[in-house]
Amino acid sequence: MATTTKFSLPKLDYEYDALEPKIDAKTMEIHHSKHHQGYVDKLNKALEDHPKYFEYSLEKLLGSINDLPKDIQDPVRKHGGGHANHSLFWKILSPKGGGKPQGKVSEAIDKTFGGFDKFKEKFKECATGRFGSGWAWLLVSDGKLAIEDTLNQNSPLMDGKTPILGIDVWEHAYYLKHQNKRGDWVDNFFEVIDWNEVERRYNEAV
Repeated sequence: MATTTKFSLPKLDYEYDALEPKIDAKTMEIHHSKHHQGYVDKLNKALEDHPKYFEYSLEKLLGSINDLPKDIQDPVRKHGGGHANHSLFWKILSPKGGGKPQGKVSEAIDKTFGGFDKFKEKFKECATGRFGSGWAWLLVSDGKLAIEDTLNQNSPLMDGKTPILGIDVWEHAYYLKHQNKRGDWVDNFFEVIDWNEVERRYNEAV
């Protein structure tokens, strides 16, 4: 009998303390091993009665959200979105991150937003302005860059857009270190962005 491959928690490319002091180790550990694991577990549970969807990539699953059986659309939106969002989030962070982007994504940022500093300002404004829980994104839509936010764990993939950079602004992502100072969290986030990974994702998306 064939076995079904369920979704699983991705291993990080660095230790929990590797992003200190910008992101503290305890937050990283809880965020990855508890919150993200929870999304994976609940996504797998939601799909148990519809095992054919385990054959879908996460991107295909979320891109098909409106075509899924009604009883799993909401849990896939919440937990599939949470799994996808966090899987990207870990990948665009690096202990050697920070600085400014290079290459084609840098050119696109300059063209779209009028320079890196203006992009950073607009992105921070989006992230701090997201009421309640959610995410702020740099994404590709119809071949062009845009900054958008999403509610809760909604993913841009559900709307046919490709996220290339995202910040989690749920309080679990920053409250141990920053309490209610979300702006400080965004500033520290920029110090650990792996722009090489963002560039790679941009080149794949356009």
